[in-house]
Amino acid sequence: MTNTQKALELINTFATGDTEKAKELLAEGYIQHNLAYGTGRDAFVGSVAYLASAPVKTTVDNIRAFEDGDKVFLQTVYNFAGAGEQVAFDIFRIDNDGKIAEHWDNLAAKAEPNPSGRTQIDGTLEKDNAADKEVTRKVVADFVGDVLRAENPDKLTSYFDGDNYIQHNTGIADGLSGLGAALAALAEQGIQMIYNKTYQVLAEDNYALAVSEGTFGGVPTAYYDLFRVENGKIAEHWDVMETIAEESTWQNQNGKF
Repeated sequence: MTNTQKALELINTFATGDTEKAKELLAEGYIQHNLAYGTGRDAFVGSVAYLASAPVKTTVDNIRAFEDGDKVFLQTVYNFAGAGEQVAFDIFRIDNDGKIAEHWDNLAAKAEPNPSGRTQIDGTLEKDNAADKEVTRKVVADFVGDVLRAENPDKLTSYFDGDNYIQHNTGIADGLSGLGAALAALAEQGIQMIYNKTYQVLAEDNYALAVSEGTFGGVPTAYYDLFRVENGKIAEHWDVMETIAEESTWQNQNGKF
């Protein structure tokens, strides 16, 4: 199996309830960064068993899957035991023994289409296999630093092909014009969206996922931003923002990032 196939098989155990498959795929010392769950293989297997016992079946619908070195990053819609659909980004690290050894994620409730009629998961599915992932990674890393972390905000327009920009954020319309309007509306409400630090930029072909920490309206927030790059420009964007839970509620001490 490829690393991507292993990651997809693992998330599907939430739907199948196959605890033996989960145990087979996971490293014993599995490190969990979802702060709502315990760390270690046994904790994950216990979650699979718990969902299997629930009266409403869990559903797992993977939308996009990517691989970068020893990591796999996925965009998936989950409905855990009928609790409601959630859009998620998952990152899995595979160790030298071929076992899934570490996991990070961000989840948000599935929302109505945004002002341009786009959802959190629709849009381009195809990958440009001729694209150089390192070029993609650099475009996205530079954009996140210059624009999102506001290190060189004057460079904003250089990252886009005019106003051609497909936006899947739930509250923002397409184009740089849509982004500007949304940020202006937040400013009027006294809400700031701040990116302080970026931990990972993972890439395959013409897609890259940036994992960042910051605040939204003063609340500690994790930002997962997936970008599609076309001709060296940012062409499409999907994201999941999640409030970082207070440390007193954490079920593991591995940290969000």
